[in-house]
Amino acid sequence: MNRGSILLLGLLGLLVALGVACLQEVPGYMDADYYQAGGKQLASGKGFNEPYLWNYLDDPSGLPHPSHAYWMPMASLLAAIVPALFGSTSFFLSRIPFYVAAACIPPVTARLAYSLSSRRSHAIAAGLLAVFSGFYLPFLVTTDTFALYMLFGGLFFLLLNRKQEKTAGLLWYPLLTGMLAGLMHLSRADGLLWLLLGLAACWLFPKSGGGLRKVLMASGATLSGYLLVMAPWFARNLSAFGAVLAPGGSRMLWLTSYDQLFSYPASQLTFQSWWGSGVPALLGDRAWALGMNLATFASVQGGILLLPLILTGAWTLRQDKRVRMAGLGWLITFLVMTVVFPFAGARGGFFHSGAAVQPLLWALEPTGLERLLEWGRERRGWKLDQARPVFLAGTVLLMVIVTGAVLLMRLPGWKNEATAYSQINAALVLAGMEKAEVVMLSNPPGFHLVAGNPAIAVPDGDVETIFALAERYEARYLVLEPGSVPDGLLPVLQNPEAFPGLTHLGEVAGASVFSIQTEQSNQP
Repeated sequence: MNRGSILLLGLLGLLVALGVACLQEVPGYMDADYYQAGGKQLASGKGFNEPYLWNYLDDPSGLPHPSHAYWMPMASLLAAIVPALFGSTSFFLSRIPFYVAAACIPPVTARLAYSLSSRRSHAIAAGLLAVFSGFYLPFLVTTDTFALYMLFGGLFFLLLNRKQEKTAGLLWYPLLTGMLAGLMHLSRADGLLWLLLGLAACWLFPKSGGGLRKVLMASGATLSGYLLVMAPWFARNLSAFGAVLAPGGSRMLWLTSYDQLFSYPASQLTFQSWWGSGVPALLGDRAWALGMNLATFASVQGGILLLPLILTGAWTLRQDKRVRMAGLGWLITFLVMTVVFPFAGARGGFFHSGAAVQPLLWALEPTGLERLLEWGRERRGWKLDQARPVFLAGTVLLMVIVTGAVLLMRLPGWKNEATAYSQINAALVLAGMEKAEVVMLSNPPGFHLVAGNPAIAVPDGDVETIFALAERYEARYLVLEPGSVPDGLLPVLQNPEAFPGLTHLGEVAGASVFSIQTEQSNQP
């Protein structure tokens, strides 16, 4: 495949990414808000500290507290580059690294497809599928990890195909694979899986003429590359938390509902409480997650109608080591996000994590289509030279239609929450709120981006939990937003005047707004 085709795919990917980005004035949801807010903290010289708290899993003593105790820092690091270098506060400009990543995905996908089939038409079709990426496209150009994970995953599979007969190659390519695994872990906590896959590749697919010594050398190079990227972050975690891995995710193992992610105190999330919910409930949760994740596989990763072609392509190329590794990585991710973390997995974790395999899935689709065309030639007398471009164009057109429908569905409401928070902030300022006062609501980093105030999350609890958090983190205002009120706080929503210590300030943008009076706040 020539460089001109690669450059054109990259340019088209960039133009589409920029077009979507122009329609996104704000990050759009809490994950992206968090990474954007983290980037602003870094760019302003405040380091890995944050004046907002969206869960209580690491049990911080106060605000500000060490950041990225749950989510990893890569997206925030990238979001900080332009503001730090040029002093720009523009959300559009702060996403330049994400545009670059999104533009690189189609060429990488095309190179993967060409390496699988040696057909230029297959490569171009796969690259165009990556340009019009369906459900993923709105998320590739906001401050999240989708574009990063997709790009790093595609490069990971490309590196697995490189020849390494010489000793230098034997070390160089595994070193790069390990560095990619490190970048993936720096992007998402489940990126650690890709280190394991990189090490597994050294053992499962040794190079010709290699023995145990060369396998061990390749494994050592992979691990060295990973540590080269991750060692500074591990050192930071040791300094901030006293452990190599941040403590925010370990209690996720014991959730029995998604709302428990916001439990306070988080110490109540234990194996005993998890097991005490009963085996039928635990199995039911995982059956629900199984259905949700299979639906994600069919609709998001499979592009709805393209899934049979992707599966056919995977079966046709089942002897290719990259296809095997992708299948293994997908299966492990699916099981982890279904069995180990069913709530996080079904509520977006599998959608995020599956992005790493997506370039290879797109690269497999033309091969699956080729098998269909061969069947048509044998059974129906199709002429391949005539049918192939028509069917390839048809699959791309299908993804263009799906992508357009997704954009029409997603983008009109992209800034609704930020708009509501702007109105709530204005109302609180009129009520006397000062910049240093803490607000309790559903999306703390999102509110901080809009208002600049410190913020903490509404807990999965009752009124007493609200007062306990208000005392500990000096929260002065409570915002209960429609659709995100835990069961324990529904009485407050239904009878807002009935709770001493909570003064109902009114309804703003559909949310109920309260001031909180505690013993601490009443002290002169």
